[in-house]
Amino acid sequence: MANPKIIAEKAGVVAEIRTKLEASNCTVLADYRGLNVKQVTELRKTLREAGVEMKVLKNSLTRRATAQANLSDLDQYLVGPTAIIFGKEDIIAPAKIMMDYAKKFDKLNVKGGVVEGRVVDEAQIKALAELPNRDGMLSMLLSVLQAPMRNFALAVKAVAEQKEA
Repeated sequence: MANPKIIAEKAGVVAEIRTKLEASNCTVLADYRGLNVKQVTELRKTLREAGVEMKVLKNSLTRRATAQANLSDLDQYLVGPTAIIFGKEDIIAPAKIMMDYAKKFDKLNVKGGVVEGRVVDEAQIKALAELPNRDGMLSMLLSVLQAPMRNFALAVKAVAEQKEA
């Protein structure tokens, strides 16, 4: 007979995973086999600095959490040792950091993930990683919003200079 204390602990872990999956804007799953301790520590440090959390969890418990969170399509990526990266604030940071490290360490493989509640594959994570970060996007938006005013000001100035001459 199963120990009720162990069952309660596992139920708590499943609930925690579910909460993290639901709260995360971007979740990335990666196979980290072949990385040494120094490389994993460096990766964790970089993720932590970006406000992203990395966990290595049992696939069976994660499958239970994905079923509860209506993300059962994610189960196809839960094979073998899997690191789960949860990003709450910046949607691009987890994907960008993991893809950068996948280039740096050829043994790190991004499997797939969840972006805003939708299960995505490695190609979509890679496409997300290629986007500029939030600050870059805001500066691009600001530039687009300022362009009409700037062009109008330049046209008015050109007309004024022309009339002076």
